[in-house]
Amino acid sequence: MRYESSAQPDTCGTPFIARPTSRRRLLGVSGAALLTAACNPQASSQTGGEGSVRPRAKSGGAPTGEAPNGALGVNFNEDPSDMDLSQVRALSAKWVRGFVPMTEDLDAHAPAQQRSIARLLDASGNDFKTILSLKFPFLTLGQSLPEVGSKAMEAQLKRVDRVLDAVMGKMDLLTIGNEPFLETLKDERDARLNVFYEHVAEHVIGYRRKHFPHGCGTRLYMGALNRLDEKDGRTPATERWVRFVNRTPELEGLDIHPHVDSLQAAGRYVQYVVSRLDRGKKFLATEFSLVQLWEDHMGDKIPAAYAEKYDVPPNTRVWQVIGSAIEKPFPQRRWDDFLAMSPWFASHKDYLTQQMRMFRETGKLAVATYGVTQIESMQTGWDAHKKPWILNPLYANRTVRKENGKVGRTTVWFDSFRALQDS
Repeated sequence: MRYESSAQPDTCGTPFIARPTSRRRLLGVSGAALLTAACNPQASSQTGGEGSVRPRAKSGGAPTGEAPNGALGVNFNEDPSDMDLSQVRALSAKWVRGFVPMTEDLDAHAPAQQRSIARLLDASGNDFKTILSLKFPFLTLGQSLPEVGSKAMEAQLKRVDRVLDAVMGKMDLLTIGNEPFLETLKDERDARLNVFYEHVAEHVIGYRRKHFPHGCGTRLYMGALNRLDEKDGRTPATERWVRFVNRTPELEGLDIHPHVDSLQAAGRYVQYVVSRLDRGKKFLATEFSLVQLWEDHMGDKIPAAYAEKYDVPPNTRVWQVIGSAIEKPFPQRRWDDFLAMSPWFASHKDYLTQQMRMFRETGKLAVATYGVTQIESMQTGWDAHKKPWILNPLYANRTVRKENGKVGRTTVWFDSFRALQDS
């Protein structure tokens, strides 16, 4: 089989560089606005609402209703067990996202009973907007990508159909793929990956057209691209991924997961996508964070002020404090102090605000979703080398004890998130 591979140069000049936000900068032109002007000069301003995109015609499986425009919701990934809808309402969020692993478990049990799907269907029935990503964990399973026409591909497509039977027309957005470039064997992250996901996408499009000939409430995206802030994340396969989205009218756009170490890196990430997406195509950001930055500071000594206030040995490392909070959750005030007294965290307390402004000012954001709760996998096997996803979520339910019936929270993210619903 002949594989397509033609790289496309950047078309937007120097990547936008984000800087810490001051009150004066908030009143002026933001870095994200500069990105918008360079990459998408006709983009319109976005807010946190549903937007005003004109609905498409109700025929041939085309999506019905208004398309999302600049919304911010919550993400529970694969594990909704620590999230309830009252917590989502407390954040004023209207969107909920999760993913489902496309594994043999779906062959033995009804997909609607799978915990991510069940929680999203419940959310949909309670007037929330929902996003489901289909995750194909070939790397975890040690499996090669199935070839088109093979029995292995046939098995995957049957699994896809079982999920579509449960969710199509009920989920607002369906993303084909979770993190394909990280969930595929390393030596297969080339055009073979494109061939597999393009075939799955065409199958999903055909399913929607067949089963919803007069229009469907589920919009389709491809997702999600990773590590686009680094050169080695920009390959002929990622270029082909974007081109496939651009030439396929049934796809609304693509998903990105900018887990980065700075807003500058996030700027490079967003610029890559915005400069390549055709007019009318949008992007999701169903995961995003500064987890790479947090990871760089796990071995730091704790701040002297924190050590003195809480009578902790001054040579204690950051990861050890987090481990103590996991073992015996802190009072809310102590968790807040730990983060506020840590310069590497406190200096980025406006990250969520800046990142969402960057996304929205491109004019191409459909929905972004941010981590909602600390799930079990974030704390399992905690040590100095564990990736600190546990610092990202809005609710600090595993590092902060309940007080007066109120679940612990990462206060700075919680407050920023709520404010962004009205901005």
